[in-house]
Amino acid sequence: MTPKHDVIVIGASAGGVEALQRLAHDLPSDLPASVFVVMHLPPRGKSFLPHILSRAGRLLASHPHDGDIIEPGRIYVAPPDHHLIVQRGHIQLTCGPKEQHHRPCINVTFRSAAACYGERVVGVILSGELDDGTAGLWDIEQKGGITVVQNPEEAAFPSMPLSALREIEVDHTVNLSEMGALLSRLARDGSGYSAIAQQTEDEGVEMDPQLTDLTCPDCRGTIWEVKRGNAKDYRCRVGHTFSAKTMLAEHFAAQEKALYAAVVALEEGASLAKRLADQFEPDFADRLRIESDQRDAQAAAIRKLLNERVTFEMD
Repeated sequence: MTPKHDVIVIGASAGGVEALQRLAHDLPSDLPASVFVVMHLPPRGKSFLPHILSRAGRLLASHPHDGDIIEPGRIYVAPPDHHLIVQRGHIQLTCGPKEQHHRPCINVTFRSAAACYGERVVGVILSGELDDGTAGLWDIEQKGGITVVQNPEEAAFPSMPLSALREIEVDHTVNLSEMGALLSRLARDGSGYSAIAQQTEDEGVEMDPQLTDLTCPDCRGTIWEVKRGNAKDYRCRVGHTFSAKTMLAEHFAAQEKALYAAVVALEEGASLAKRLADQFEPDFADRLRIESDQRDAQAAAIRKLLNERVTFEMD
C-alpha cells in the first residue's frame, strides 16, 4: 500500500512570496498534511510571511516556537535567523551554523524531514536564486519521498528549480496552477508515489570526507569535501555547509571584501606615513613620504582592478 504524504516541505527564495501566495490559495482547508515553509529572510527584520499566507489561503500560517507540536492543516514558516528542524511529532528551532550562507536554510529543513518521516515527505522547490534546496531534495529522494519542482519556465527566478532538475530525477515538474491540486492528492491518497528505489541511510553518501586546502568563507575554518550522490558539499569544522556553486559565490564575495580591505589598509598606511613624516629627521621623513606614495599607488592599482573586473555570472 502506498503511503499518504502528510509532511510537505517547501523551499523558496527570490520571487518566492508570490509563488507561495498562489500555492497557499490553492490548498484546501481540510488538507490532511502539515506544511513547512522555508524562505530566505533578512536575519534581523520582522517577517510578515505568515500573515501574507494566512490571508492568501484557507490554512493558518505562523512562525512556530521551539518545541511546538506538529498539527495537520497548518503552515509552519521558518522564522528569521532560525533553522526549522522537523522532529518526530514536534518542531525544533536552532541558531546553528548557516548552510548555503542562509539561516533558515532549505536544505536543513528538507534533510530533517526526510530523516524523520522518510517516504511520507513531499519536497517542493519554488522560485529562487542559486541552489539551496537541491541537496535537501536529494535526501528526500533517497528516503523514498516525493520530489516536486516548479516549472522553471514560469519561475520568476529559475535557478533553484533548474539546479534541482539538473541533479535529481524529480517526480513532478509542474506549474503553480497545478501544484495545489497535486499536493492535496498526494496528502489524501498517496498517488504519485516515487518510483525511485529507496536506499539505506549510508548508501550513496561518502562517509569519509576529504580534507581540502580551502577555507570557509564565513569563519575561515578548514573545509572538508563530502560526496553527495554525483555532487559534493563543502563543510567546515563548525558546520557551515555549501554546495559547489554557493562555495564559488561566497568565495568570490570574500575575495572582493578582502581586496577592498587591502585598499583601506594601504590608503590608511599612506596617510599615516605622510602625517608623521614631519616628526622625524629629514632622511627618515623622506623615506616615509616615498613609502606613502608607494602605498597610494598600490591602493590605486587594486581600485583599478576592482573597477575593471568582469563579474562572473553564476547561472
